[in-house]
Formats: sequence, structure tokens, C-alpha cells
Amino acid sequence: MSNAQTTNAQISNARTADAPTGVVRRLDKADLERVVAIDQAIGDRSRYGFFERRVDAAIGDPAGYISLGYVEDGVVQGFVLAHILDGEFGGRHPIAVLDAIGVDRGARGHGGAHALLAELQKAARGRGARAVRTQASWPDEAIMHFLAAAGFQLGTRLVLDRPTARAPGEMRPGEEESEGQDLSQDRIAVRAMTLLDIPAVISIDRSVTGRDRSAYLHRKAEDVLKSRGLRMSMLAEIDGTPAGFVMARVDYGEFGQAEPEAVFDTIGVDPEFAGQNVGSVLLAQLLEQLANLQVERVRTVVEWNNVELIAFLDKLGFRPTQNLTLALPL
Repeated sequence: MSNAQTTNAQISNARTADAPTGVVRRLDKADLERVVAIDQAIGDRSRYGFFERRVDAAIGDPAGYISLGYVEDGVVQGFVLAHILDGEFGGRHPIAVLDAIGVDRGARGHGGAHALLAELQKAARGRGARAVRTQASWPDEAIMHFLAAAGFQLGTRLVLDRPTARAPGEMRPGEEESEGQDLSQDRIAVRAMTLLDIPAVISIDRSVTGRDRSAYLHRKAEDVLKSRGLRMSMLAEIDGTPAGFVMARVDYGEFGQAEPEAVFDTIGVDPEFAGQNVGSVLLAQLLEQLANLQVERVRTVVEWNNVELIAFLDKLGFRPTQNLTLALPL
């Protein structure tokens, strides 16, 4: 989020019930330079690529992305960006994720932030979302006050991450066997997923979750084709049979991140191949690919009481971050 220099004016702006002096409308390509300038003045660095991709995505896929601007006298003075999740991180219902928000210093106190958040909630409801979620670093007292004043509450999910590079002495799955020979990866073939794999992925996902998420998984495949950021989807096979999959993406700018960071949001292993290191090998291959792309960290989000998944990720080197998840029910 654009949170580096949140001020008391922004906090009171979120509280005010007064009518704003401007209007809120969708952002378009002509607004990009102005939005980037507002964000850069707050965070002291440019996230042009991030905003360009998100504005383009909102224009091309208005059901999946939300980008709004607060306008006074014909000039954009604030913005909010969000995207819709419908299955990522094991979710059962659509949610809106608040990625970035900012108001120009000269327009603070005018009700712009309040108006942007109100329109974001309206747009999210229109897309079937049941909550707006975001992440914030807990030491950032100003942004925490801002979000609390806007009605956000502490969420129930943990944000975990790890470096993509190996830690000193770290062994990848199977390497402890046979004096360092990686038998797991000889037995489990991992390759890039294609559209032809989607039926098999849907079948595995249904076996794991007990739900038909075909629309969600087809949408993820569409994201790859339309290149909304860098997305990596990988399939594991044993003796030519699909055994599991993992989906991840690389984004530049979510939640105020200045450096590229990968997010893995979907993983599934066919119950028939449970206990055969499929999930571990998939994530090991994902880490190698991300490291080769010079992406330094990968993160994910997990429910606090999903003990089995937390233990699995802990074994693979994931640790809690300084970020807290926050939610605003709709």
C-alpha cells in the first residue's frame, strides 16, 4: 500500500462522514502519470510498472480488478487499487484485496480517502465479494490507525515468506537420500502447466477441496495468457500421471513493496500420491525458477489454524513476516 508517509490528515480523512469535495470515478490510461506521481511523493520511489499493469488489467477485466480515482476540479488527487480473489489461498468466497491507496498532500482532509474506500466497498459488493482484505506492516503505526479508522479489523490469516535462495546447508526434497542424489525429482517430473492440463488440475483440486472451482482455475489460466504480471504455474507428474500443481505470480508493488516478490496462492496434490513428496518437490522447483528470475522472496497466506499446512511450509523454510492481515466485512 502507499503507506510510507501516512499522516494524521489521512487518518481523520478516513473517519470523516462529511461529503467529499470531489468525485470518484474509474481510472483510465490518461490518469497513469498522475497516479504514479501521487504515489511517488508518498513513498519516495516510482512504481510505474505496477500501476500501469493494474490500470490496464482493470480496463481489460473490470470483473477482476478495481481502479478508482478521486478527482477535484478535473484533476486526480487520489487513487485506490484492488483485485478480486475467488479461490486463492484456499478461500471459499470472493474477496477484494486492497493493494494501494493514496491521496495527494494538497487534497488531504477533503474526504477523498473516505470516498475512495466507500466506492471500493460498493464495487467489491457488486462483484460478489464478502470482505475487503489487505496487509500492513505492524510497526507502521500510522497506516494501522488509518485502516482501523476505516473499519478494518485484524484478520485470522498469517503471512509467511522465505528467500528463494537456499539457506546455508539447506537440502531440497529427496537430497538427504542416497548421499545427496535427489531421488524425489528423478521420480517426480515437474514442468510448466499448459491449458491442456486444466482438466487434470480441476480434477485434483476437486479431490482436495471437495468443490468444483473450474471457473476459478480457468481464470488463473487466462491470467497467464493475458500476462497480468508474471505468473508461474507448474504441474508434477509421476509415471506420466498428473500428481499435483502449484500456481504463483510475481508482482511489483503490492502492499507498498518496492522490490519484486513472488506470491504462491494455490497448491494441490492428488490424494492418490499423498506422502510422496509431490508438494515439496513442486515448491522446490518453484523456488529454483524464481531464484533464476532474480526474485528474492516468495510469500503466501494461510489460516492461523491450518496446522497441517503451516507445518508443511515450516519444513520448507517459510517463517512469519512482519505483515498483519486486516479485513473489512462487507
